[in-house]
Amino acid sequence: MDLDAVELAFSKNFEEFGELGASVSIWKEGVEVLNLADGWCEREKVHPWNSATIVPFYSATKALASATLLILLEENGLSPDDLVCRVWANFPNSSATFAELLSHQCGLAALDQKSSVFEHEEVIAAIEAQEPNWDLGDGHGYHPRTFGFLVDEPVRLLTGKRLGEVFRERIAEPLGLELWIGLPESEFDRVATLYPGKMNKSDLASGFYKEFNQSGTLVRQAFSSPSGLQGVHEMNTSKAWQAGLPAMGGVGTAQGLAKFYQVAIGAIPFFSDDVLNWMRTPVVTGDDRILMTPTRFSCGFQLDPLDENGDKIRHNYGKGMHAFGHPGAGGSHAFGDPDTGISYAYIMNQMDLSVLPGAKSMGIIETL
Repeated sequence: MDLDAVELAFSKNFEEFGELGASVSIWKEGVEVLNLADGWCEREKVHPWNSATIVPFYSATKALASATLLILLEENGLSPDDLVCRVWANFPNSSATFAELLSHQCGLAALDQKSSVFEHEEVIAAIEAQEPNWDLGDGHGYHPRTFGFLVDEPVRLLTGKRLGEVFRERIAEPLGLELWIGLPESEFDRVATLYPGKMNKSDLASGFYKEFNQSGTLVRQAFSSPSGLQGVHEMNTSKAWQAGLPAMGGVGTAQGLAKFYQVAIGAIPFFSDDVLNWMRTPVVTGDDRILMTPTRFSCGFQLDPLDENGDKIRHNYGKGMHAFGHPGAGGSHAFGDPDTGISYAYIMNQMDLSVLPGAKSMGIIETL
């Protein structure tokens, strides 16, 4: 592993790609081997960015939320093959399993009934009333917003607590991870300011953004329901940090995310063998109805999709065939590779306009 080359790739992000503030953390076989942090927490350049800086990392949160639900299923004598309705009696598809829920197959990506991300019971009512966007067994599509409520509700039913509370108690605190799904006020002064990315002509030409920018499409509805926190500026508020949204509300350090994936690949003993296997074993693959590109999911995590020859179509998770993780909108990204023992995380505050990892993170991964 050429860590000097990785450091040069990190520096290139500031010199060539307009990075403002960022951290990268790389671990191997239970030990952090590289921790880089540079830049600024805001455009006014008042507070230098350092390794203790925390920032919202959007959908990278989904992995943390999924792990929380998986450990609770195991503790309650359940597995991903069990029906969701065994825990959630009013779930709108009585034949759906937790594996199908966690791999975005249930067709609940967009909601017809209006609801707010800040009103959990309101969203749950909308989910329970929803006619699925597609039939179970007829493919899959990323659930950008509803996913958090789909995993939070079973956790609440099993424990009586919000998912973010259980994550802190059962995973983050025992492992010393500076990660939160619901940030306490004591950490507010550590949060960097997020800035939105700009759309260019190549973005406008893509099938995803054509659908995203067209009113009434399933893609547009999936990214706008339930409502709230649509703009990046809204994510810079304490209300957003404290909301504890398991689909997109995580806040923390790159070190915390990279260490989480050391645990997820078994380099740091913590999860049972069953939970480790549920995280990394592919459940569904194919053309994604929402992201408009091939995707592959395990129980709550992404893997690189494969072509007909079994070769990777993309390398968002490096060269390893069993590597898995989850990106966040704008450029945050984290994953682990059980074959090499390596885990990686990148967080930043100058967002790109992408839902999959962009040039800044991919340049480091290719070097790594």
